[in-house]
Amino acid sequence: MKALTYQGSKRVKVETVPDPVLAADDDILLRVTATAICGSDLHIFRGKIPMVKDGDILGHEFMGVVEDAGRGVTNLRKGDRVVVPFVIACGQCYYCSKSLFAACETTNDGRGAILNKKAATPGAALFGYSHLYGGVPGGQAEFVRVPKANVGPIKVPDGLSDEQVLFLSDILPTGWQAAKNAQLGPGSSVAIFGAGPVGLMSALSARFLGADKIFMVDHHDYRLKFAQEAYGVIPINFDRDEDPAEIILKATQDHGVDATIDAVGFEAKGSAVETTLTTLKMEGSSGKALRQCIAATRRGGVISVPGVYAGFIHGFLFGDAFDKGLIFKMGQTHAQLYMPELLEHIASGKMKPEVIISHRMKLADAERGYQVFNDKEEDCRKVVLTP
Repeated sequence: MKALTYQGSKRVKVETVPDPVLAADDDILLRVTATAICGSDLHIFRGKIPMVKDGDILGHEFMGVVEDAGRGVTNLRKGDRVVVPFVIACGQCYYCSKSLFAACETTNDGRGAILNKKAATPGAALFGYSHLYGGVPGGQAEFVRVPKANVGPIKVPDGLSDEQVLFLSDILPTGWQAAKNAQLGPGSSVAIFGAGPVGLMSALSARFLGADKIFMVDHHDYRLKFAQEAYGVIPINFDRDEDPAEIILKATQDHGVDATIDAVGFEAKGSAVETTLTTLKMEGSSGKALRQCIAATRRGGVISVPGVYAGFIHGFLFGDAFDKGLIFKMGQTHAQLYMPELLEHIASGKMKPEVIISHRMKLADAERGYQVFNDKEEDCRKVVLTP
């Protein structure tokens, strides 16, 4: 089959690889009909994620049609059309029993590679996201093996297009969890840092939950303009306004917003010190976005973090967070928990996540898709690939 493979920093390639086969009784084989390039894929593309090997098949946002199923698969059969969550969960372990699917204890054999046993070990395995997260081949391919098929893949009702439901695989549940973690409701205010796909889905979710005032911070005018038109956000471009938190404070009588959402993560452009430390690999993440969130959130408010972080952060300002009595909620998305509800919202027409798509390409053009998305060319917001 054809699949998109990692070939080193800033290099990916569509090449012919062996077809996947069933490996366990609860596996399915999926013929991929649509897949997407996620902002998290760009971390891999830029060489920022450890334990990615040349030849690894990327992609964790995908859907398709069941081609074959193991004898232990109980709720799917050949011909079913499904969306697959990016998290692979067993559904039975201590954490899965608490609906904390991203913390599944059984699916990720990459845990054994952690050398520092005192460090937090990764949770569940993820599709196409390094051997730190299980080394499971991803879905930017013509076919993919889906483990634990009784816990995750969700059937798509007739009448809904691939584009309408594709983002149930990751960014829609991620934005939804971010907004729910932020405790948003009717009349609340929120500032979202980052207007990429997760930031946009966070804005969609915030508006859906009744947030009254949504600030959005980014440095790409085209993304801010789209968010303003689609979700009614108040745009702030930090290339022109160096201290977005100050603007947010002035707009909220110096209290700050009820919650902030950090949809930027560890690659936020930080200070000269942070840039040096990350280059020397003396720290894992920039703390700039989090510092802005701490400053912009009112006392007793919430900071929700769907953005990916790793390791030590310079200048976290924990004392400021303590003094303000802030709540932090963060982590990988428990996608399986939210997919059924979000599918209902899509089917009813109340949610239209597909409006963020700006580029549609064939899988054969995936290399160009990564380049355009990474370089923010052609006003790129989201790339969808079809085999």
